[in-house]
Amino acid sequence: MLNNLFSPLPVDKTQEHFDELLARPGVRIERIVSQGQASPADFWYDQPQGEWVVVLSGSAGLRFAHESSERVLRPGDFVEIPAHCRHRVEWTDSVLLTVWLAVHFGDS
Repeated sequence: MLNNLFSPLPVDKTQEHFDELLARPGVRIERIVSQGQASPADFWYDQPQGEWVVVLSGSAGLRFAHESSERVLRPGDFVEIPAHCRHRVEWTDSVLLTVWLAVHFGDS
């Protein structure tokens, strides 16, 4: 079966959408679609597994607790987030859909 990361895209843009694409022992791949969403104020992700994420379209600001400024991610930009590395999404593009591909790996 052939699938496409850009089709179909969610119609409801008022919330972020998470679609699991593949799950196997030790790895999970998901598509995340955002438009203007961000992490809640004073909220930090602290995940028990590692994550590798790439922005396929749109843009986002990703902030790590140990860094003084955010990283701006544009199409093609990727980053590895080690397990228990506190991070948050400061913003996502409010006009264009931001489509992420996230690979979660290790213990969960």
